[in-house]
Amino acid sequence: MAGLFFYNARVVDGTGREALRDGAVLVTDDRITWVGERSKAPDIGEAVSVDLRDNTICPGFFDCHVHFALPGGSGNPYDLIAVPASYRTLAVLERLRVTLHNGVTSARDLMGLDAGYRMAIAQGLIEGPRLQVALTMLSQTAGHADLTQLSGFDPMSYLHGPETPSPLVDSVDEARKRARQLIALGADLIKVASSGGVASPNDQPDWLGMRTEIVRAVVEECRDYGGKPVAAHAIGYSGVKAAVEGGVRSVEHGYELDDELRRRMVDEDIFLVPTLLETVQDLDPAKTSPAAHAKSVTWHRVAQEAVGRSAAAGVRIAVGTDAGLSPDHGTNLRELGLLVKFGGLTPMEAIVAATRDSAALCGVSDTLGTLESGKLADLVVVRGDPLHDIDSVGDPDNILLVLQGGAPAKDRAGFLPTPD
Repeated sequence: MAGLFFYNARVVDGTGREALRDGAVLVTDDRITWVGERSKAPDIGEAVSVDLRDNTICPGFFDCHVHFALPGGSGNPYDLIAVPASYRTLAVLERLRVTLHNGVTSARDLMGLDAGYRMAIAQGLIEGPRLQVALTMLSQTAGHADLTQLSGFDPMSYLHGPETPSPLVDSVDEARKRARQLIALGADLIKVASSGGVASPNDQPDWLGMRTEIVRAVVEECRDYGGKPVAAHAIGYSGVKAAVEGGVRSVEHGYELDDELRRRMVDEDIFLVPTLLETVQDLDPAKTSPAAHAKSVTWHRVAQEAVGRSAAAGVRIAVGTDAGLSPDHGTNLRELGLLVKFGGLTPMEAIVAATRDSAALCGVSDTLGTLESGKLADLVVVRGDPLHDIDSVGDPDNILLVLQGGAPAKDRAGFLPTPD
């Protein structure tokens, strides 16, 4: 196909600028080659004209915090120990596919997938969002990455690849070595747990996890080994403080921030990934434990009350959902409506968070995140006007067309011509 000229569309370009009411986008091969008002369009040559029927075209959306190795609310993660590794792999392929088809064209997997999935997607062997992978999550013994049960059984080996080393580090030197091992195995970033967690069995969310000096050591190794970013699972105040003082690039969850930590995050350009979608459904005690359920009831309310104060303070927000832990894969874009509901963002700000700002967190702003000439043609067509109904983006039936690198991944509305 020589190219695609999308017209009769509302264009929300991800920059935060006012939407173009009669906009158009020209795609040639895998790139955007022009964006603007339809009346000012250049000669489109042999490009195929595509009438978007007064719907809205946005940049491809990001999910910066997902777990494709986990089944989501419709499954039980402990069932993974009963099935062969091949089955677990095939289940991941379906989760990647449905996530892409529902509008997420780029994602960070923050525990579970190895670099092979990223490579397979990049080479077109399987369908899925463009991936960045952390492989696993580092914490101290009895911290958030230690899932050892009272029986002594540790299910962590079923939640990531067999080549991935133990996530447990209890000293600065161990943390430095483990970070280098993960980078050597293809990690795009390193995830640390500087607080306890909701689903982990041996700690509480307000307990201090990785100490500041250990977080800082991981940050230093990542800086020196290819400039890799560090993401910190941090829920309670002490864990968020250790993450910020340690110099991480993003705070994941960040429920118990105070005004001073918010100021530091603004000054040091540290992102917040609030994962609100994970907070709207408390953990099922039958699939986790009664203790995990009780923690979720308490801390999910804290999360919903805190995110608006962080947004109002100017903390940069990127979109992440924790899909796989409790949210089902493919429901990711419900997060945008929750950022408006709990965070006080406007619909435009929520779209910018899920596109431009998430691309900045992932370090890919030069090629993705906005609809601009020269960038990769990752595009999503949303039914109607999401600036008037942001919740509509979270319904997969309203994701009418998904392009990734100029190629159609999903065309629910039948916009594109059928190949001969």
